[in-house]
Amino acid sequence: MRARIDSLRTELEGRESQRREARDALRDSEHAISDANRALQAQIDEARAATAALERLAADRHTQEKALEAQSAALGRLLAARAMSGASSGVPDELRVALSGEDPADGARRLYYLGYVSRAAAQVIAAHRAGLAELARLREASETKAGELAAIEARSREQRERLLAERRERRRVLERIADDIRKANREMKLLAADEARLARLVQEIGKLLAARPGAGYARVEKVPETGAAASQFSSLKGKLRLPVRGELTMRFGTPRPEGAGRAKGVFIRAGEGEPVRAVAAGRVVYAEWMRGLGNLLILDHGETYFSIYGNNEALLKQTGDAVAAGEPLATVGASGGNEQTGLYFELRHLGTAFDPLGWARLR
Repeated sequence: MRARIDSLRTELEGRESQRREARDALRDSEHAISDANRALQAQIDEARAATAALERLAADRHTQEKALEAQSAALGRLLAARAMSGASSGVPDELRVALSGEDPADGARRLYYLGYVSRAAAQVIAAHRAGLAELARLREASETKAGELAAIEARSREQRERLLAERRERRRVLERIADDIRKANREMKLLAADEARLARLVQEIGKLLAARPGAGYARVEKVPETGAAASQFSSLKGKLRLPVRGELTMRFGTPRPEGAGRAKGVFIRAGEGEPVRAVAAGRVVYAEWMRGLGNLLILDHGETYFSIYGNNEALLKQTGDAVAAGEPLATVGASGGNEQTGLYFELRHLGTAFDPLGWARLR
């Protein structure tokens, strides 16, 4: 499926004019930003896990040190008691009792008690030695984990620097082509071409899914966490949450500038980097940069329903991934040459766009 989608993307691009538009210069930098964000998120997760492990080791070390303090105190008391009883003279207990001239019955009793104390002392000493060995092991493990965490943090710093460099490069690209983008966004042909390109993509993906026996377009996806069947998408009308919180600056059916038709979706202005979440369970059938829509992601929800998320800064999922309702798919951006930071969002049924606000809870 992934290979066929890649082939489809190449085929669609081949139908376009061979003349490069100014916005195509954004492709490499926005690809790099998406990849850097994904790698940075993975390193942040790795650092969190390493930090948690280090905290657990520190807690274990503290517990072990407390236990050793108690054992040391007990051992001190035991040795002091033996010293007072004369056991520190180097003479074996049995010989010392035999030569003491005491009553044999009392001597036997003392030997029993001395044996009991000796065994207890041996156990305390053995436990103390084991505790020292465990403390040494925990110290070594803590040092190793601290070294791993330092390495992860160093890689994260490098990744952040790379991300900042890529963003600076993107700003330079945008500055170079800003005038061209503004002109292009005012041209009816450009907007119409972007919409037609997306419509062809959705139509071709629908054909691919419909051609797979007993799967894809007609199936109900599974929720990844539970494995239980997800609700039919058609039953979710009026219950969906919009993918991101923000300001609606374009509604479905709004007339486009310069008579370029009407909007097929909504635009939600939101802060850069905000998570974009799946409106319902589904499977990713497209996750790639597309002219006019930047980093674009399409979810198949079954029953011939698609949800479409455009202009993202970073795509967190890839083609073929199954997702649950509310799971983060991407982060908000302004890719594709958009001058506003936010999310372009569509819902389609049988390839035809319909108003997402009629299906969503806006409060």
